Amino acid sequence: MWIETRGQGPDVVLLHGWAMNSTVWNSIADALAQDYCVHLVDLPGHGASPAEGTLSLPAMVAAVDAAFPWPVQVIGWSLGGAVAAAWAISQPQKVKSLSLIASSPCFMQQADWASAMPATVLAQFAEQLQQDWQGTLKRFISLQAMGDASARAVTKELLADLFKHGEPSLTALSEGLAILRDTDLRAQISQIDCPVLLQYGDRDTLTPVAVAHWLASQFSDVTLKIHPGAAHAPFLSHRADFLTAQQAFLAAN
Repeated sequence: MWIETRGQGPDVVLLHGWAMNSTVWNSIADALAQDYCVHLVDLPGHGASPAEGTLSLPAMVAAVDAAFPWPVQVIGWSLGGAVAAAWAISQPQKVKSLSLIASSPCFMQQADWASAMPATVLAQFAEQLQQDWQGTLKRFISLQAMGDASARAVTKELLADLFKHGEPSLTALSEGLAILRDTDLRAQISQIDCPVLLQYGDRDTLTPVAVAHWLASQFSDVTLKIHPGAAHAPFLSHRADFLTAQQAFLAAN
């Protein structure tokens, strides 16, 4: 698994979202590396990390867990947040603190879970991947930025990072999308007993802000930061405010 390490100090692991790679964290990592040893991970099947076998959430968690045999603080965005949460559930002694950024315990709508993507949208993305995977990724990025006060700038930055670590395989993309479709950690999420930071945008259409409020009700030690005007990537659109909250949380834990 591809990992880049910057800085010195307490260990902080950064996990990116579906179809992306660790370069999305570059500006955040540079700021955090002034005080921390920051590890930028390309998740299996993404960026420069090849997939070994079929991608699944447990397989991703196992790969990340094997790479860090010591306790760390973890920051996960979107799919990376699900990996981070599942890691904290399965290996509580390894995750000292958990920061979830625009992530969800369940990304697809269920009968009792409206704050997520409709099943039809995920099915459409899966079908379009087979026909035009590059175009599909670009549309997904546009969806992530939609509604953001800085939508054009966020879209441009995410597109610029998309292939910096190489082009993903269609198989890995499809399997990663299936993870988004099938993940449901709601019944287990309250098992997490480390300090939790939630950073979400109030204009996010993929992981609506209601998810953040639901998650906040599940944890005993939680800090909730809602970024007005942000969509799915508050660490890009609201970088200064994001860093202020993130650095204060890391320092306290």
